[in-house]
Amino acid sequence: MTVAVESLSAMQAFVHAAEKRSFKLAGQQVGLTASAVGKAIQRLEEQLAVRLFHRSTRSVTLTDEGMLFLDRCRRILAEVEAAQAELTHAGATPRGRLKVSLPLASTLLLPVIADFAEAYPGIELDLDIGDRFVDVIEEGFDVVVRSGEPKDSRLLHRRLGSFAWRFVASPAYLEANGRPATLAELAGHRCLRQRYAETGRLVPWPTGPDTDGRRAPAAVAANALDPIILMAERGHGIAFLPEPVIRRQLGAGALVHILRDSSDNGTVGLLWPASRYPSPKVRAFVDFLADRLARVFAHPI
Repeated sequence: MTVAVESLSAMQAFVHAAEKRSFKLAGQQVGLTASAVGKAIQRLEEQLAVRLFHRSTRSVTLTDEGMLFLDRCRRILAEVEAAQAELTHAGATPRGRLKVSLPLASTLLLPVIADFAEAYPGIELDLDIGDRFVDVIEEGFDVVVRSGEPKDSRLLHRRLGSFAWRFVASPAYLEANGRPATLAELAGHRCLRQRYAETGRLVPWPTGPDTDGRRAPAAVAANALDPIILMAERGHGIAFLPEPVIRRQLGAGALVHILRDSSDNGTVGLLWPASRYPSPKVRAFVDFLADRLARVFAHPI
């Protein structure tokens, strides 16, 4: 299929219809009537010789072919917007409001963001700090910092680095209660556990074949890392924490790495909407954090 200007307009209508599951709502996004959106998508289907939607009187849903085409359309439109934005924003000074979502445990992030604010005084930072899973598109975030691999095809991703999760405890706790030699021995210790903010379920520990998460009882549970870190420092039990957020405590000896063969790995990255080319403020933020944090994650203890 040759991609003409009218095909790009039809792709835009198709993407909005797929996301809204409505030709009427898609038309409101692109300034067309529901009938015009339907005809544009019908022409696409004729050119592709496939059906993109299952249509009913109440809704439209994507076919399998439509789901494949949706992913390609998003990429094509993002490239077109990128080319337009490069010309429009060439040489533009980053400025304006930047809405950013950060995890609650932001010990490493906040100093870097403070440096960014000093480097770009024309950008107004709006920081949302918490461990809930935000909807980047629906809630209007420009950029989010998130651990784990991205799963939302509507978002672009830049990996900042990888890190290790460590079993740790304070020297005082280990002196009073002994040092576990195996994962199975965690069942006899006070365990400081993190809960998922959205579901309330305990974040799983790599407890191995001899035991499971239920046998690592939660003497203390919290939906954020900061209270767990504090309780671990004060000798209240064993915690399983990401190494970057406890680097200071490990370096000072306030926490000790135990069960060294039972670490786990994680990743952290930046996500931002793929439906538009990054504005100068988004690009500046992404590049700044990627540069600074790549050096941080490159030097674990």
